[in-house]
This record gives sequence, C-alpha cells and structure tokens, in this order.
Amino acid sequence: MKVLVLCALVAAAAVWPNFGMMADSLGGASDAQKQHDVNSILWKIYGEICDPHLKELSQTFDPLSGHYDDGGVSARRLMKELNDERLLEQKHWFSLFNTRQRQEALMLYDVLEHSTDWDTFAGNAAFFRVRMNEGEFVYAIYAAVVHSHLTEHVVLPPLYEVTPHLFTNSGVIQGAYKAKMTQTAVTIKSQFTGSKSNPEQRVAYFGEDIGMNTHHVTWHLEFPFWWDDAHEDHHIDRKGESFFRVHHQLTVRFDAERLSNYLDPVNELHWDDVIYEGFAPHTMYKYGGYFPSRPDNVNFEDVDGVARVRDMLILESRIRDAIAHGYFTGRDGSVISIRDAHGIDILGDVIESSTYSPNPEYYGSLHNTAHVMLGRQGDPHGKFALPPGVLEHFETATRDPAFFRLHKYMDNIFREHKDSLTPYTKEDLEFSGVSVEGITFSNRLETHFEEFEYSLVNAVDDTTEVADVPISAKVDRLTHNDFTLKIDITNNNDHDVLATVRIFAWPKYDNNHVEFSFNEGRWNAIEMDKFWVKLGGGSNHITRSSKLSAVTVPDVPSFHSLIEKAEEALASGSELHLEEYHSSLGLPNRFLLPKGKTEGMDFHVVVFVSDGAKDGAVAGLHESTTFNHYGCEDGKYPDKQPHGYPLDRRVDDERIISGVSNFFSTDVKVFHIEGQ
Repeated sequence: MKVLVLCALVAAAAVWPNFGMMADSLGGASDAQKQHDVNSILWKIYGEICDPHLKELSQTFDPLSGHYDDGGVSARRLMKELNDERLLEQKHWFSLFNTRQRQEALMLYDVLEHSTDWDTFAGNAAFFRVRMNEGEFVYAIYAAVVHSHLTEHVVLPPLYEVTPHLFTNSGVIQGAYKAKMTQTAVTIKSQFTGSKSNPEQRVAYFGEDIGMNTHHVTWHLEFPFWWDDAHEDHHIDRKGESFFRVHHQLTVRFDAERLSNYLDPVNELHWDDVIYEGFAPHTMYKYGGYFPSRPDNVNFEDVDGVARVRDMLILESRIRDAIAHGYFTGRDGSVISIRDAHGIDILGDVIESSTYSPNPEYYGSLHNTAHVMLGRQGDPHGKFALPPGVLEHFETATRDPAFFRLHKYMDNIFREHKDSLTPYTKEDLEFSGVSVEGITFSNRLETHFEEFEYSLVNAVDDTTEVADVPISAKVDRLTHNDFTLKIDITNNNDHDVLATVRIFAWPKYDNNHVEFSFNEGRWNAIEMDKFWVKLGGGSNHITRSSKLSAVTVPDVPSFHSLIEKAEEALASGSELHLEEYHSSLGLPNRFLLPKGKTEGMDFHVVVFVSDGAKDGAVAGLHESTTFNHYGCEDGKYPDKQPHGYPLDRRVDDERIISGVSNFFSTDVKVFHIEGQ
C-alpha cells in the first residue's frame, strides 16, 4: 500500500548518502534535499515529524545560533514571544484575517526568509513545527518557500493534501476517520455543497473546485497584502493592478459558468441591501468546530470588533469620490493622480488594502474588511462564539457564492475608474505593417467532467498504535479536451518584428439570448492567453497549444508523488527535475474553457497582436519558457501594457478597434459532453 510506506520513505532519505550530488550554490543543499525536507516538515502536520534528522533538529536546534541577513533580529523576536508564552496554542483554528494570528505567522516567515543557508532554514522549520500553531506554521512555510531565494526550485505539495479539511465537506472527513479507525482502505465520493433545489448548485463545481481554491490561495501567497518593501528585497511590480485583474477574471469566469448553466450573471452585494443567498458550508475545521452558516435573506449587521455597516459605506464613498475626482490624497496631503494607465494600480492597493496603499488611515481596507464582515454574518456579535467563516480563509472563500457577489461589487468600482479613462484611439492600437488574417481551432471545443482522486491521509490524526491505510476522496471536476489555436499573421515590414499575441473570449449572448454589445462583451472578456513571438517577413503561421496558455498551470503533483521523486533523486544522486511546477500561480489548465452547453454555447473570440518591442518590460520574452504572466522572479511584470489591454478601456465605437489590421475576431461554440 502506497500510504504505508510514505513515512518510511521520508525517514529513509535521511540516511541516503549525498555522494555525487550537486549541492545548490545557494544554501548548501541540493534541490532534492530541500524538496525532501519541505515534504517531511509538511507531512502529517498535526502529528510527529517522520524524518529522524528533522525530528532531532526539532529538539536540538537553537534558532539564535542560525545565520541570518538581519543579524538575527527576527529570530530573537519570535523566541521572546515563544518564551513569554504569547503564541497561539496548537490545535486551534488560524485565520490570516485575524491580526494577531497573522502577526505570529509572519514572525516565523521573517525568520525563514532571513535565513541565509539551508541548515538554518530547515532547523527553524523543524524547531517551530513542534511549538507553533499548525495553521500559522503552514502559512509561514508556504509563504517562505514561495518567496525565499533558498527555495526557488522547491515545489509545495498541494494544500488540499496537507490540510484536507479546508477543501472538502465534513461527511468526507468523518468517513476518513472511520476508515482509519476500522483500518479499511477507502475512496470516498465527495459531493458539492447544497442540493438540486438550489440553483447555485449548478455552478458549485467552479467555486468548490480544489484547484480553484488552490489558485486563489496561491495568488494571495505570491502577492500578499502584508508585503512590505521595507523588510523585503524587492518591490512587487503592479501588485494593486494584479489584485484587480485576478479577481476580475474570477468574476467574469464565474459569470460565464453561470451562463453555461442557464443562470443570469451574478448581481453585486451591497452594504445597505439584503444578502439574498445564504450558504451552508458543510465544512469543518480540523480543530475548532464547523464553519458557520448564513441563512437566506439577511441584512448586513455591524460586526463587533471589526466594522460597522456605515463604516463600509463611508469607505466606499471616499474611494468612489477619489475616482470621480481622478486622484487620491496621500497621508501627507499630496495629490496622487489616477487618471492614467497606472491609476488602476493605486486603486487596487487602496481597495485591498495592501501596505502599498498611500493612505490606509483614510481609505481603509475595503476588501479585507469586507471578507470578514461577510464571513461573520452568521454570528456578527459573537453570541455563539463561532469560528471564522469561509470568507475569512483564501482556501475556502470561493466556496461561498457570495464571494463572487462581493467581488462583483468591487469589480464595478474598478470599472468606474476604467470607464473614466479616455478610450484608445486608432493610433494607440495600430501595429504598423502587421495584420491578422485568420484564426482557427484544431478541433471542436469540448468540456466534460472527470473524476479526480486525492489523498486524505493527512486529514486524520496519527497514532503509533494504528497504522495508516489508504484513504482518498474522489470528486468530479470540469476539464476540456486539448486544442490548438492556429493564427495566420502577415508582416509587411521589411524586417522581423517582435509581437505580443493577446487572445480573449466572451459569451456572445446573455441568458435571454440577447447579444452583448462590444463594450459589454469586452468588459466580460476571459483572457485565454498572452505570449510573445518573432514575426518574419511575409506570412507567419502561429500554432499555440491550449496546454501552453500563460494564464493556466498544470496540476501540482500529489504529495506522494513529490515524496517519491525527491527520494529517488536522493537515492541515485541525480538532479531533481520539477521545472514544470516551479510556478503554480495560474488557474488549473482544465479551467481554460468555460463549461459551455450540450447544444453548444457561442463565444466571441478576439486576437490582438501588438508591438512586442514596445510592450516588453524585459528582454527575450519570445524565447522565454518560464511562466511569466503574473511577473518575473524579481517581481517585475514583463508587459508594459495594462492588464487586459486593449479591452481594459471602454469602447465607444467598435469600429475603432475592429478596424485596425492587427485585430481579428471570430465566433466559436463550446460543447459540454455529458457523462464522459
């Protein structure tokens, strides 16, 4: 049985000799060793450490003896908190939106991030693994692995196999415990929340998809609102704009799924209106009880210790007033104009609010506070001492359909700003000498549901008296058949040119079969791909596989697979090759296409080819094989154009954009195949 040997594999790796292995130049350990250590430290997070060496380090390592680039300041601060018994106890829920709990998690993150060699990083991970709250520890480890130079090639195991209770319903978790206690290997079928009498159940496959949940939490790990340039080694380029864009894309994709299921696009929530749709998560914390429910048709109430409803209305009014005036006011009274292409970046920082916000004391934190306000509506005054709601965790937030209503509300605020900008002119859009002649798809676009299985072994408690047995969950998930897009482009210039190819699609009709105008369609456009290519003189025939889309990534290997690959590399002294998974930022590749309909659903597809030499913020983009859609390793975004260009601004006259030769559009149907 696979699961029975996992601890044995993890433990055995500690005794494999490293003869012949190339040590990483940064940190003094090979990639395989680092992957092994991260695997080991996250395996059975609520139990004992399996790896003998790391288990010994957990008792013998002294964090104050490590090597740090901050002189040990972070380590001393965390050790003082530990010794003063101020840290959150183990076996207690953790939420990043809880200020004190976030501070504690980031204290450990700082210790790991400032570690300058692998012995220090691994020693601290082992030491604090057995002393800190498990949720805080997991968050700190994931954030540190994402951002530390020591862990550039480490692939994090899927969170749904590290903390499975956050990704499936309580019935599945209870079934896992029964299997462990009865020593019965089992695969448990996981159902989506709700019943067929609830129309929202039709799109539960989207918000409750574990890949979607993982995408959401991963993005917020890569672009955290707490990121402070004063303590980090780089500035995250266009972070506020990326915050807008990723949530805008989630919102328009959710609307496309709703139209695929004969539902109207989602309406926005508002503070002085009724929350029409309730939600019962049917999900439980590992420790701390069940996630609270929210009934239908409730009004927003003040949440004790968080905010009053009128506070949220005031913050919204201040932000919308700034959009109308075209500027924000800084802490020092300075005028910060947003009437340009970069204004969306400042607006995103303000709405989130991240540490980049120019005046959080005045404009507040609309997004983060809104998540807590909505998440607490089941127990706004703490009468029942309920734990945080699903909206207070990035892992679980998209499970609640109200998440998309909340973000439609914020998306409409962003649109107010975008619509205030001057539309692009023909001169802005033209790419001299370049014309797109046509686009075709290699095959019919088809989606279907497939069964996906993942391990639940880490969902149950561990004990030396009861051995592990294989326990897994099986869930239906949306996927599509692979396809290739073929684009014919003519370069009439007398020299090669670098081009940026941008591909979008939006539903052609609303739920009443009324065709969307170009201006409405472009705001609801799903970004399908963006890539750079060198165009030779004359005809160019570009083929692009759906597997290569810059907005998607493949599934992360299972925890068991990552363990096996690391142990094989350690045993053989070979290099560990996980390059395909070094970035997990994008949507699951299988979500590239919306579900569509059995009879076919019409989508309008547009291709826009722009001047890559003018667009590119870094060199060699047409030769790059690394995932760079959301940013390069140093935090710089590779494309100078705004996210969603050229569809990000209002279009008063469709002919202005459709009339340039470097723009081309066509219609295509997406078919959903039942029972495949």
